[in-house]
Amino acid sequence: MAEAHIVLRLVECAYLFRQEPTLPYSPVPPSLDGGRPAISAPLAAGCRVLLLYAHPQPQASRVNRKLAEAARAVPGVVVSDLYETYPDFYIEVARERALVSRAEVLVLVFPLQWYACPALLKEWFDVVLHDAWQVDRVKPTESGARRRCQVVLSTGGAAADFAAGRRHGRQLADYLAPLAQSARVCGMDWLEPLVLYNAHGVDNAAVEAHVARFTATLEALAGAAPMLGDATVKGDDHGN
Repeated sequence: MAEAHIVLRLVECAYLFRQEPTLPYSPVPPSLDGGRPAISAPLAAGCRVLLLYAHPQPQASRVNRKLAEAARAVPGVVVSDLYETYPDFYIEVARERALVSRAEVLVLVFPLQWYACPALLKEWFDVVLHDAWQVDRVKPTESGARRRCQVVLSTGGAAADFAAGRRHGRQLADYLAPLAQSARVCGMDWLEPLVLYNAHGVDNAAVEAHVARFTATLEALAGAAPMLGDATVKGDDHGN
């Protein structure tokens, strides 16, 4: 009996920590399969811009939550709140790919955490843009144009500190390089990121200005207005 118990425990551990290199994603357990928001036909058809909002603690968000709320009011933009939709990290790949296939622009909204995007957004890239699918399917939009990718992020660091010899040691673009390269491999044009530096220290007026610029950028990406120029809000030179 003791040996049988040990074998069962080993099988259980192997299941919990399994790695399945032949699968492009981990399947959704049947008990969780029915809990996701459905994609209506009008919603999918109107998805010119797919916005992935990834914030592990949205209740504590000063900036990104406002961006997501503003985005929901822009015609042609579909907001996918990853942490709300997939709190268990089991991403419904078919659902997400259906949205990507419709969209002309992919917008990523997230706080920079330890020089990287949040874990669930990385998981989304790993399972949704799996290499076999992205090479064959994700490159062209329905119109035949190249898809574009726009990052919108906030960071507690000051702009001046993202440089060699300063606190963060590198330019911000260096930390975004994996995302930029992933987008390019998927046939997307990488747009200049929209960044709010010193997000914990800037005043409310700077946050609102950032939200307004973000909204105008989204409207432009959705085809309602011309694109804006430089897309960086820095506060001041001292990061305040």
